[in-house]
Amino acid sequence: MSDRAYRIPFVSTPANEAGWIPALQAAMPGERIVPLRELDAAELAACEVAIVANPSPEDLRRLPNLRWVHSVWAGVERLVADLADTDLRIVRLVDPQLAETMAEAVLAWTLYLHRDMPRYARQQQSRQWQPLEYVKPRDKTVGLLGLGALGEAAARRLLASGFRVEGWSRSPKSLAGVTTHAGAQGLATLLANTDILVCLLPLTAETRGLLDDAAFAQLRLGASLVNFARGAIVEDEALRRALDAGRVGHAVLDVFPVEPLPADSWHWTHPGVTVLPHISGPTDRVTASAIVAANLRSFRERGVIPPHVDRARGY
Repeated sequence: MSDRAYRIPFVSTPANEAGWIPALQAAMPGERIVPLRELDAAELAACEVAIVANPSPEDLRRLPNLRWVHSVWAGVERLVADLADTDLRIVRLVDPQLAETMAEAVLAWTLYLHRDMPRYARQQQSRQWQPLEYVKPRDKTVGLLGLGALGEAAARRLLASGFRVEGWSRSPKSLAGVTTHAGAQGLATLLANTDILVCLLPLTAETRGLLDDAAFAQLRLGASLVNFARGAIVEDEALRRALDAGRVGHAVLDVFPVEPLPADSWHWTHPGVTVLPHISGPTDRVTASAIVAANLRSFRERGVIPPHVDRARGY
């Protein structure tokens, strides 16, 4: 095999290239993973598949015969929007390790809220020594928005820690130990029952702005919010109003409409908000690269494009 055989472009930014290309190359030594800029005109024309991480749509349009792209990230809403006028197949990363990492974060920050760490932090600032009454996990209901791979893994961790768990999904689902809901009425029921609301939904036309004034009005009074999904699922000013009115007791936010979060954003100084820098579910390059390699190997051997995004649903 020549050095130029099977040259697959990685289409992203130089910063992402530095970490991802070596990991991808190690997982598939029979391929050549290179930055897009290294392909010549003939290779650009012959390319059928590219590996991507938030690529520029203009870069992808340089590949006239591209059939599919494999994202190294689970979230692909930007890619779906950028490629709306094409029939290009988009394969998103589905990595069990990502689900377990996210489930760990869900449990950690649920416990942070359950044990009222924000109140203890405020008490420390005022030098107040005041133990709070202990509440058992079985007396708290965690409501999960999203029962896909991430939601299922999170539910298992929460159940194992003794919490009551309810979940909501776009279509009816059944999950052992979890009270499940679907549809508008199901969402209202879940919100009314929830002490800690955890959002793990993909961003789609249906979920954009889902948590608005009406949703917060349905939420159990004083309940907390954890958003590990996408910032646009929460109406920012509606959340601010809910926090100021005490409808939402505290919000742990790992995602925002604009990232990095601007220095003048109200979230930084609001006493009811914990700001995280999008760290709840980091992708593991080693396990992700192995999954990409397996999918590419299947494509090479059988010509089969892996399961891809349903453009109508957005995921």
